[in-house]
Amino acid sequence: MTSSPVDKALAFAEQHREQFEADLVELLRIPSISADSKFQAEIRRAADWLLGHLGEIGLQAELIETAGHPIVYAESPAVEGAPVVLVYGHYDVQPPDPLDLWISPPFEPTVRDGNLYARGATDDKGQMLTHVKSVQSWLETEGQLPLQVKFLIEGEEEVGSEHLEVFLKENTEKLACDCVVVSDTSQFARGVPAITYGLRGIAYYELRLTGPNRDLHSGVFGGAVTNPANALSKILAALVDDDGRIQVPGFYEDVIPLTEEERAEFRSLPFDEAAFMKDLDVDGLTGEKGFSTLERRWGRPAMDVNGIWGGYQGEGEKTVLPGKAAAKFSFRLVPGQDPKKITASLRAMLQQRLPPGIKMELIESHGAPGIVFPFDGEYLQAAADAVEQGFGRRPVFIREGGSIPIVSTFAEQLKAEVLLLGWGQNDDNLHSPNEKFSLADFHHGIAASAALWAHLATVSQTK
Repeated sequence: MTSSPVDKALAFAEQHREQFEADLVELLRIPSISADSKFQAEIRRAADWLLGHLGEIGLQAELIETAGHPIVYAESPAVEGAPVVLVYGHYDVQPPDPLDLWISPPFEPTVRDGNLYARGATDDKGQMLTHVKSVQSWLETEGQLPLQVKFLIEGEEEVGSEHLEVFLKENTEKLACDCVVVSDTSQFARGVPAITYGLRGIAYYELRLTGPNRDLHSGVFGGAVTNPANALSKILAALVDDDGRIQVPGFYEDVIPLTEEERAEFRSLPFDEAAFMKDLDVDGLTGEKGFSTLERRWGRPAMDVNGIWGGYQGEGEKTVLPGKAAAKFSFRLVPGQDPKKITASLRAMLQQRLPPGIKMELIESHGAPGIVFPFDGEYLQAAADAVEQGFGRRPVFIREGGSIPIVSTFAEQLKAEVLLLGWGQNDDNLHSPNEKFSLADFHHGIAASAALWAHLATVSQTK
């Protein structure tokens, strides 16, 4: 019986398992930390590694300089009558600190219990490389792909993708595609693959309060001079009520609510709330009244203080009334909400709540809207078939509470459906010590990606 092109690609990938793992290890050894300028040369080395590798497997590859870190771009030949797919990934990684919590060094990839431990293993070198390896498998066995695949791999995802935004706006024709594939998320659970069809957005701020022109003795001045730390505590507490509702005026006006179909889908998922709490070592959960834990995490807004400081932090006691206090906090937004509109309303609210003797500075950091894609999209359903072929189980459809700002940019700039196909696990410790990626999931991801090109090629073009 004649093997199909997918079967041939899968057989090649299986025969070259060890080599594919070795290539991943080689890339993981490069400490491409984008947030630290001391690693500028390593960022360049990672970009050059990818450039060479994409060229070696038969793609037309180029290194594109930006005002920041370079972008690696590659493409296969166009296929008349077939869709075009853009694969997005990033080669930069988070700083590995604190180093003393790593069992093995972060840039010396180590296998334990079937997992490959290294910084960037799951976020995002390992997941991104699954698509490179599936393309390699097709080209080695068939000599061509059934559609055109373009790779866009940046080096600034962990620091905000500032220059990628500019590149997208200036190169919409070069990047034109029918759908975008992003593997930078997770499966729902071990053995339960998932397609993420929605993301929360974000609005991030730093609030600085200034009171007296110097720190004061709390015994001499306390009760007469407004304490910035006290004021900050009250202001932050006022942002959310006891029912978990955010109190910024107009905050919920534009929220697109979860549909009954979505809520039923979430209820059907194998989520164990008791196990969830045990994993976090907490004896209870909180959030917006009237919603389940998954609904709160994925489809409803939230507010969190991300850092807070002011006054004496050292050992022992110091009766000080601090002259300054500050906090960083963020709102997770859902589809429909506009970060700029929320910022304007927040600023007015905070100004109204300032007590006498306190000056305020609200610094707006980054913001991105939430995004959601329809369940019945042709590309999404084709991707579900491919994931089932690669993992041996039909994927569930989930939203994700985190934000990937570039996703909404892709949808807006390229007018393309975005497929969020995550091969990682929620316990992969991305951004934390001992980051890992299951080698089994690495190979399942390659298999799903190899099947993906065939399934997407059958979708009628929309452009």
